[in-house]
Amino acid sequence: MTGKSSGTEGAPAFDVLRRIREGRPAAPPGERCDMCAVPIAAEHSHVVDVQGRQLMCVCRPCYLLFTDEHAHLRFRAVPDRYLRFGAGAITAAEWNALDIPVGLAFFFRNSVLGRVVTFYPGPAGATESQLPLEDWERFTLAIPPLRTMLDDVEALLIRAPESSANTADGPESYLVPIDACYELVGHLRAVWRGFDGGQEARARIADFFTRIAARSKNTEPDRAGGLP
Repeated sequence: MTGKSSGTEGAPAFDVLRRIREGRPAAPPGERCDMCAVPIAAEHSHVVDVQGRQLMCVCRPCYLLFTDEHAHLRFRAVPDRYLRFGAGAITAAEWNALDIPVGLAFFFRNSVLGRVVTFYPGPAGATESQLPLEDWERFTLAIPPLRTMLDDVEALLIRAPESSANTADGPESYLVPIDACYELVGHLRAVWRGFDGGQEARARIADFFTRIAARSKNTEPDRAGGLP
């Protein structure tokens, strides 16, 4: 006849688990994959949570799960494509017509909303602005590569020269990964002062665009709607 349970039958097993846990080395400091929690390097890949409109830091194996551009997935891998468009791709007059209060903005197509959205930096982070459909169609006619811009994960990034009132000086324009845009917004949020950002913000913008230009492949879109 067996005796009554003393309430400690599982104690040895719990003791083993406790010793394993206590003997396990502490996790190294640093970032971890937002999907599987493995440690990741400072330079790592990103995916976009399309429904939550969030950028997620991920390890390479998790990133590769979402690289199919044609799959209908909640998560999409952010590519590493950088294109620099010619000086005449977007005119100063076209930029001024957008009524962006600062000389910098990025545009991407939100697949959930089914339209192009516009954001510009400021003291509160990224502020959304309305972009009429006809303006975006005009951009895609002037810059054919924009027709291949991937929803949610790539953006048109534009910086107007400080002398934007001078129509001879066209804005700089690039196709970049969306995480580059949010990286810039994060840097600027920490230092933004006043209406135009201030001297430190302008210095960070200049440094950021120097790095973007160095990574970009040059294209020379034709205002008539074709590439040479």
